[in-house]
Amino acid sequence: MQYSHKLSDAVHVLAYVQIGAGWDLSSKNIAASIEANPSVVRRLMAMLVKGGLLTSHPGMVQPALARPAAEISLLDVYRVVAADTPLLHVDEKTNPQCPIGGNIQDTLNEVYDQVQQAAEAKMAEVSVQQIIDGIVDRAKARNMMV
Repeated sequence: MQYSHKLSDAVHVLAYVQIGAGWDLSSKNIAASIEANPSVVRRLMAMLVKGGLLTSHPGMVQPALARPAAEISLLDVYRVVAADTPLLHVDEKTNPQCPIGGNIQDTLNEVYDQVQQAAEAKMAEVSVQQIIDGIVDRAKARNMMV
């Protein structure tokens, strides 16, 4: 099973841009923090700009949050990077002649829809600022520069 890191990487980018205001905010430096390729960071940043969460100016390395971090929810970020991709996925390839295989998809879809709604409701309660505060608190506790 392969997992997507888009959400966590997008939050990472937003946190880096906010905490690192005044630092070199090039995709190369942000990518070093994420341990990803700079092209991955540029694609994420483009999505965040298009989604209205980040501002950027061509030819300038000065990205900034489009609105205060306290006004950006984890759900906002999720919707930008995950679009209509649900958190949980049902195996579409089951035996329709089997009493389990023929009925599990619809049953799980109902349950997964409930889980999706609950997760989105919780993500709406968490701001990027709360995540930034957690990062800063942990960095200070570890005597790391922030």
